[in-house]
Amino acid sequence: MTPSALPPASQRSVQLAFSDQPAWIVKDEVDGGWVLQIGGAEQSHVDLADPTHIVHEYLLRMTHVLDAFRPAREPIRIAHLGAGALTLVRYVQTTRPGSAQLTIEIERELPTLVTTALPLPVGTDLEIVIGDAREELAAMDGRRFDALVIDVFSGESSPAHLASKDFYLEALDHLEENGLLLVNVGDDAGQRFLAQQVRDLEDAAEDRGLSGVWTLTHASLLTRPADGNMVLLAGGALSSPDVEQWRTAWKRAGPHPAAVLDPDETVEAFREIGRRR
Repeated sequence: MTPSALPPASQRSVQLAFSDQPAWIVKDEVDGGWVLQIGGAEQSHVDLADPTHIVHEYLLRMTHVLDAFRPAREPIRIAHLGAGALTLVRYVQTTRPGSAQLTIEIERELPTLVTTALPLPVGTDLEIVIGDAREELAAMDGRRFDALVIDVFSGESSPAHLASKDFYLEALDHLEENGLLLVNVGDDAGQRFLAQQVRDLEDAAEDRGLSGVWTLTHASLLTRPADGNMVLLAGGALSSPDVEQWRTAWKRAGPHPAAVLDPDETVEAFREIGRRR
């Protein structure tokens, strides 16, 4: 199926049972490609012609992290908590063919809508699990991943049982010794929810004997209040002797102006944010 030959419009929308919101696949007239809308809000962007074309800023930062932490083209085992339009799944298959991927999605109807309207790259090895992210991950006792992506948070409305130190502990326990946890946190200008997630992830990392939390974001979010996203990183991979080289690559890759904070800088940045509040 070519990018221009999507199914009829009647097959490009669905009513989601869990959230009771409509989901639509619509053409992106600005950036090209296709957009997943849920409840009228843009959730994901997909370019079928070029899965490495990433529009959303936080997701682009995540791709740069995944590019660096393992040798180029090397397949990885990766879990995605929150499916969206499977944008990152497509990116990983394109840049690391043969990767074993898993996604956990609470909206039962969403993966079928997405994979029907926006087919995955040929050869994609993807296991789709329907259910609550924490419950389904807990059921995978002993299963380990090179990378685990959490993309389920949206400020104060985020599920409380996921936005917690205990959940981060459970997620970290599903990583290989040199694995990496990537967490996207969106928040409003007050950044109270974000600051709490940093503290909870810091505490979880410390309990597991890991180095602290790294932060990737738009530099302006550290100096003035605004709605936005930050990517938090934790895991054994960050103890690599190459981490400073990765940091240089992440900052150089942007989007700009880019901020890449090590654990000490993360602590200090959120101390300053707390003072501003």
